[in-house]
Amino acid sequence: MNIIWSEYVQGINTLYYSRKLRFNDMFSKQYTDLFSLNPEAEMRILEIGCGPGALAGALRRWYPKAEITAIDRDSNFIHFAKTKEPGITFLEGDATALPFDDNMFDVTISNTVAEHIEPSRFYGEQFRVLKPGGVCLVLSSRKGIHVEPNCITLNEYENQFWSKAERYDSSAEKYSVCKYPMSESELPETMEKYGFRDIMTGYAAIDLTPDNPKFSSVLAHDMINSARYTALDAIDSVLHTMPEHFTMEEAEEMKRLANAKYDMRIRQYDCGEKQWDTTVSIIMVVRGIK
Repeated sequence: MNIIWSEYVQGINTLYYSRKLRFNDMFSKQYTDLFSLNPEAEMRILEIGCGPGALAGALRRWYPKAEITAIDRDSNFIHFAKTKEPGITFLEGDATALPFDDNMFDVTISNTVAEHIEPSRFYGEQFRVLKPGGVCLVLSSRKGIHVEPNCITLNEYENQFWSKAERYDSSAEKYSVCKYPMSESELPETMEKYGFRDIMTGYAAIDLTPDNPKFSSVLAHDMINSARYTALDAIDSVLHTMPEHFTMEEAEEMKRLANAKYDMRIRQYDCGEKQWDTTVSIIMVVRGIK
């Protein structure tokens, strides 16, 4: 049983709820234009490094005739995904040793996975399991915009907690987090290097601004609470990765403070007190053909 990523790097709620927003259907045209897949085709799609399943769920909605398989090596993610996203085959497995025969899939897709895996193994396995003429889609987060509301500003206690965590944190090195980063030019060059052709690139801009009236109140609350889940998961991750340096009492106080702040942000939104906090995610899509 492998639970390293969900326990020590990024929690289930962090990934699932942030990605449910990024892959909300209101943004689907941006993605589907870049994917350039036939929505009526009976394709076999493989998502690699699916996490808790949010992208796989979106693919099922956008390509209703496709057979979707999603794989991740974290057991917690797969268990969670099976409970949240029906109609998809979720499997535990390693992106560098995919448990599939050659030439099985019409499409492989991954989201923020390439930077964590040695490129020859990452692309080599996808090239192997794709059918001739199959499509490889690599999604990569680029530098976006993040502006927090004033009510989320850290106080002295919180600053001391995170300064101490930063001092002792070795998880990125220990778990090879973002060990293979690539620039906007290196990503397509690398895909081509490992055998793919007709490379194309494009970008989706995902604007999540609760106070923008184009968003429903439900979606605005989801944005605020997604940030809450990220904050709470980060505190849990500190306890998991460096329990010798932090007490349960410290963590519970941090969670109390975080919840109070996000409760305040919800009240501000409900009362019409606009803060104009925003997260704009820039997702690069690299597309190649076997």
